[in-house]
Amino acid sequence: MQTDWEGYYLDGRTAARQRATIRVMRQGLQVTRDQGVALWWPYTEIRQTQGFYAGEQVRLERGGEIPEALLVSDAGFLSGLRRMAPELATRFHDPARRRMRVTLTALAALAVIGITTAFFLWGIPALASLVAARVPVSWEERLGQAVVEHLAPPKKQCVDPARTRVIDEISTALTAPLPRQPYRFRVMVVNDPAVNAVAAPGGYIVIFRGLLERTRTAEELAGVLAHEFQHVLHRHATRALVQHASSGLLLAALTGDASGATIYGLEAARTLGTLQYSRQNEEEADAEGMRMLLQAGIDPTGMIAFFEVLGRNDRTSPSVLKYLSTHPETRDRIERLKSLAAPAPAGTGTLLPHHDWRDIRKICQATRQRR
Repeated sequence: MQTDWEGYYLDGRTAARQRATIRVMRQGLQVTRDQGVALWWPYTEIRQTQGFYAGEQVRLERGGEIPEALLVSDAGFLSGLRRMAPELATRFHDPARRRMRVTLTALAALAVIGITTAFFLWGIPALASLVAARVPVSWEERLGQAVVEHLAPPKKQCVDPARTRVIDEISTALTAPLPRQPYRFRVMVVNDPAVNAVAAPGGYIVIFRGLLERTRTAEELAGVLAHEFQHVLHRHATRALVQHASSGLLLAALTGDASGATIYGLEAARTLGTLQYSRQNEEEADAEGMRMLLQAGIDPTGMIAFFEVLGRNDRTSPSVLKYLSTHPETRDRIERLKSLAAPAPAGTGTLLPHHDWRDIRKICQATRQRR
């Protein structure tokens, strides 16, 4: 077993390093400097202050505030020391543990990645749900206004008094049977060819011209509105914005700072139209939206027909694909809607029978002519 090791000795009084031979013995270390002077270091007076990691020089110290020190580059020195005096092994680091430390470090890194992933997948949605439930309606309305200012500024809104009143009649018919609820729904049409509809917090619903022009009846638009109304009533939109917004929005929501929330919410509003609700949120909006149609006495087949037509005829249209990606239309979903619509009474009347729906769809064209 090797007992002599090359290193350096520091006397604690100067910064100079002196070459030394360090002999590992049963009760301590014999340190012989180049000048031939030997020093005796009992193990009980030695402490290790460096050399716990791979590539790090071993440093042993002895003494008070300005101690003497020994520096040894070969990590095998520690192994030899522990073998020579096993009863004092706990005073000195075991190089064999370095591999375990690397393994533990790797496992800790994987654990951090796992915890971070779990937080993003489950923690943030859970936190967003908690925050959304505490957000006052007045705060939601401020946030909804910020969304509308971005998605539907006044110059892009389609406002024709007669046709707007007809669309408002659909909203009134849908919400009339509802028990008292805190939202005042405001539906606006924006002059944009995209096939899309966005439910913003606070009761704001933005209908894009491309979607309105693809509806064939008032019942089809009623089905779209019923679905979007439920996203508002169940605070899906608020939860989605809180989940996707910055930490500033989370803090604003928790503290009730409406002005700060509006600032942070505006950035989130830029992506609201592309957010994809969870499957649970979509199924909830479908089920409650269908129930809303039935309570209002509106033919529920319009809701089903609209999704069927989009899925069957327009799958190659980029604008339609965008809408279907945020409101996933699948065969299973159509079947669920049909099942939900089964209790509808026979002979459900036509919604707005005295209006020509083809003319109502021209609201943006009429607005351009008026302007």
